[in-house]
Amino acid sequence: MSKKILTVDDSKTIRMIIQRAFRAHDCAFCEAGNGEEGLAAAAREKPDLIILDITMPVMDGITMLTKLRQDPELKVTPVIMLSAESGRDSIAKIAQLGISDYLIKPFKEEQLLEKAGKVIPLTLKAAA
Repeated sequence: MSKKILTVDDSKTIRMIIQRAFRAHDCAFCEAGNGEEGLAAAAREKPDLIILDITMPVMDGITMLTKLRQDPELKVTPVIMLSAESGRDSIAKIAQLGISDYLIKPFKEEQLLEKAGKVIPLTLKAAA
């Protein structure tokens, strides 16, 4: 059964890179351009994994994550945070909010797949 992944990033390019990374795997994608849209998509889609950027307009990733963790239906949803910041303090702060893992931008597709594979089972698409 295909895994549903929600990507929340204000960069369409990053959302496309994330989808491309999973192209060989049986995954369905939904996406949002900010935290407010991301919360609505998460409530509607009930994803198996959320890949969430920190810095976005309207609602940032930390605020979205905080609200996710307060929602009884979404609080256990695995989240991989994306950040351009690599500072130890920033990473420690987001880790306390209950993330599964994080990636520093720019990242390699293999890094994302490795981290996602530790959180949800990834299966390759059947050969056509």
